[in-house]
Formats: sequence, C-alpha cells, structure tokens
Amino acid sequence: MVMDPRTGDRTLTVPPHTGDTVLPNLPFFEKLLRYAHRRSPPIAIRDVNAGIERTYLQLLTDAIALRRVLKGTLNQKTLKQLENDEEVFIALVAPGGYEYAVGFIAILALGAAVVPITPALPVQEAKSLVQRAQCVAVISSNDATPLAQGIKEAIRASDPNKANLPHAIVSHSLQRTQLPASSLTISSSPVPNMNNAGLVIFTSGTTGPPKGAVQRRSYISSAAEDVADHYRLNESDTVLHLLPVHHATGIGVTFLPLLVVGGCIEFRSGSFDPAWTWERLRRNATANGCQRLTVFSGVPTIYTRLMRYFETHIAPLPINEQEHYIAGVRDVRVFLCGTSALPRPIQDFWTRMLDGRQILTRYGGTEFHTVLKADIDGSSPANSVGRVSPGVDLKLSNEGEILVKGPNMFSKYLNAPEATASAHDEEGYFRTGDIAFKSGENYFIQGRASLDIIKSGGYKISALDIEREVLGLEYVSEVMVVGVEDEEFGQRVAAVVTLKDSIEPRGLRLQELRKDLRGVLAGYKMPTVLRIVDGEIPKGATGKVQKKVLRPRYFPDGWRSCKAVQIWDPVQAKAKL
Repeated sequence: MVMDPRTGDRTLTVPPHTGDTVLPNLPFFEKLLRYAHRRSPPIAIRDVNAGIERTYLQLLTDAIALRRVLKGTLNQKTLKQLENDEEVFIALVAPGGYEYAVGFIAILALGAAVVPITPALPVQEAKSLVQRAQCVAVISSNDATPLAQGIKEAIRASDPNKANLPHAIVSHSLQRTQLPASSLTISSSPVPNMNNAGLVIFTSGTTGPPKGAVQRRSYISSAAEDVADHYRLNESDTVLHLLPVHHATGIGVTFLPLLVVGGCIEFRSGSFDPAWTWERLRRNATANGCQRLTVFSGVPTIYTRLMRYFETHIAPLPINEQEHYIAGVRDVRVFLCGTSALPRPIQDFWTRMLDGRQILTRYGGTEFHTVLKADIDGSSPANSVGRVSPGVDLKLSNEGEILVKGPNMFSKYLNAPEATASAHDEEGYFRTGDIAFKSGENYFIQGRASLDIIKSGGYKISALDIEREVLGLEYVSEVMVVGVEDEEFGQRVAAVVTLKDSIEPRGLRLQELRKDLRGVLAGYKMPTVLRIVDGEIPKGATGKVQKKVLRPRYFPDGWRSCKAVQIWDPVQAKAKL
C-alpha cells in the first residue's frame, strides 16, 4: 500500500491559503517580497523608452493587479486547472521593459507558465507559437497590442472554437499607488509542483517548426541563482538590458538573475543604437546608486558595433573627451557575452578598453542553461568559454559534440515527445549539436555540428524556416540558406537561389527578395546576402543539398569581393553588386 506523502499534513485539514494579495509559496516570490519590504524599496526596473523607474513594491503591486484581471477573463475550466496545479500556458507579447516584467511576474503569480513572444514576428508566425503552446490567454504590452489583437483574429479565423481567447493589456492594470508591503503575504499552502512548467522558450527549429522548450518552475530561481552566484551579483548591481527577452540569454542571464538578488534592470528595447549606448556609458563615470551600471550583457554584434562607433566617432575627439567614455566603461564591473564566439580582434579591443580585463564569455542553450562560464577573475584562457558550472555533467563525444546533463535542463519539448526523446543519447545526455575541444579545465567552442542553425546578431535562426518562406515565392525554383561568417553579426543569413525560367533576364535583386518576405519573416531572419545561380543546386546521392560542401563553394573566403554576391546595405537601403 502506497501512503500519500501528505498524510498528516496540516494543509489537508485547513482551507487553502489564497487571496488577492497572497503570492505562491515559491522561493522566487519570497525574494521579491523581501526586497519590497525594504524601508526604502530598491528600484527593480528602469524603462528607458517609457521614461519610468519602478520599485520592487510597485512591481509586485502591478503584477497582482494584472493577475486579478487575468483571473476575471479565464473560463472555469482553466481556473480549475490552476487550482489543481496543472500546467497552463499564457503568452506574453512584449519587448523588454516594465510591462514585460509585470506580465512575466503576473503569469507566474497566477500559477501558469510564461510563453514570451517577440513583437517583431508577423501575425501568422506569432499565432503559430501561441497555438503550439496551447495558450489560454495572451498578455501584451501597449505597443504590442496590435500584434496581440492580430493573433486573436487569426486564431478566430482558423478555429471558431477559440474565438474568445482572453487578451489583457498590461498598461491597463498599472496602479497609481503601491499596496502596503505588509498586505502582501506568501501562501502557507504546499509548495507548487516544482517540476511543472514555469517558462517556455521556443527554439529556432532545425527540422520543421520551432519547438517549445519547457523549463520547470525550479528553473526560475535555480538558473538565476547559478548566474548570480558566478558573477557575484547583488543588490547594488544594475544591468543594461539591450537583448531580446524571448530568448534564453535575455531571460536566464540578464533578467531573472538581477531580480533574485534585488538588483536593478535598465531596459532599452528596440534597435541597438551604439551612439546612445556610448553616451550612457559616458554618464556612468559620474553616476551614483542604481544609476551606475555595473553589469553589461551583450552579444558579439553589439560589441562590434560599439567598437566601430568608438573608432569612427570617439577616437578622433581630444584625449580629455575620450577619457570620459573610457572611464565610464571601466566603471562597469563585469562585461558578459554569449550566443556565439567573440572574434579575437573584438576581444582585443575591449581588453585594451577595459585596461586588461576581458569580456567574460559563456556557453549555454535554450534547453540546458549556461553550463560553461569563463571565470570572473579573468583567469580563463583567451577565446575559451571557461569551465563546467557546478552540478553539471558535461562530456564530449568522440566527434567532439558537447553532451550535457544538469539541474536546469528543460523538461520536454512542448507536445513533442518524440523530439524530446531523440534530442538525447542512449545515456540520457542532451545532444547540443555544438563541437568543442577541451584544454585543461577549459572548453573552446569550434562551431555547430549542423549548418541549419544561424547565429546572427544574438539570434538563433533556423535556415529551414527561411527556406520554406523563400520557396513560397512564385519566382523561386530552389533555395539554400546558410550562415556566412561576419565580424559584426557573427554570421549573416545568406541565400543561394535558382529562379524559374519565366523570370526576366535581369534576375532578382536582394532588396526585392526582402520586400516580398516582409510579411512572413521577422526582420532579423531576412537574408542579407544573396547569390543567384543557374540551373539546379547540386545535391548528393540521397537527393539532399550538401550545405557543408556548397557553402564554401558559393561563399568562399573573401566572399564580400565576389561580384556574383549581393550584400544588403541597411544604410543605403539597397543591395550592392
């Protein structure tokens, strides 16, 4: 006879401890509430675009108000699922900022899992993600409301049974006055199931539609604390958050870790602006308190653009003016970089800029968090991603592929049991698809085992997704999409296209291709390199295009000087031949 583990538990004999200002019995909310209880509650979020700062107490006040609105829109079936601690998913359509933070915390406070979706997606692509996650509601920031409404309308058109998908706008729930900190409590009911879903991050999807990688509730605090402990984050830290908030880095490295330590997150969403960023760094030299940036998290594209801006606009200035910018940079305690390798010339520039300190690189993934990190004392060898994180079991296959097990692994791909199983080897290690070598305790990333994932400007992009859309154009016969190396973006999205016989002899211009893809692909997925070829794209014996062979043929070393290659110039808004 199996005994109920709760036999004799006091919660079996008393009513559930719930209420409008009662937060779930989770470590994440205990931490937030402690910071809200400070006599002078610290600033949690500074939203540059909105021009606001909000404390931890205000953040919880607004999250509770939004939770109340959400509860009022959900049907009885969903409310019962939440009451029974079943897995429920809610989409959050918002860029990085205060409304994103409120929505994220409100969903967790409701007992549901957060499904972040970038506002940069076309309606149909965003709708597909909402449906794949079987979201019971959509939350949007004010700016992303048109997309959220478009998602609702697209779902209604395709499935009349889902005609009333609830939609809440974060800004409508923001409160003018804070709740008294003493009115907020943590539930004394049992701890919610930590193995249930807390977060869904969609992968780029190498073999079909993107897969929703489900992170457990335990990830919310555990992964954040792993990052916070490694980089010595604390209440006095402020991070400049410029990264997408629907990807693992923007959530698990730059958002949650600062919240669990009571730090400040300064959001500036939208297109990266090197001029604004340098001015923000210049002001850092004389800033105090949470106005002083102590943590900067970027990707190679950001560091490359900052370097080029400095060389073009700041280096020509008188030495005494340059010193203000350099002093502001050196006042930042730690610079972080992930998603792809940082080219040596870029690292060398920043090492000089930081007076000998290095940008700290790391390695991780959507499914397995950050498992390799360069040491904060700068002792890791140049170009390495450091040592294995505590508690992680990591090894290299005979081919050099990184295989990993760890405490912050994803639980599953949403509604895809076969894909979940096939992502692991026979011993249960997750197969990352990345190739590395080890020297001493440190690891060095060499690249991907597959050529179907393109890492460009901080995004992980599926070449197959782009190929599907390009092939949908009436004038395209065949297409092959690959990543080509680029100092600024890490990789560029490059397309090799063959045209149908009916196309005019003048061929196809890159700007025309991008214009025709605008309604179906997000801007960061658009090809920026194009090569038109005659006849068919060569294939192997099995009928498959062999990208490993063809990429260097069509885009050899020095591909920029090849006359047959068109390159997108965003400044002139036209292709160069």
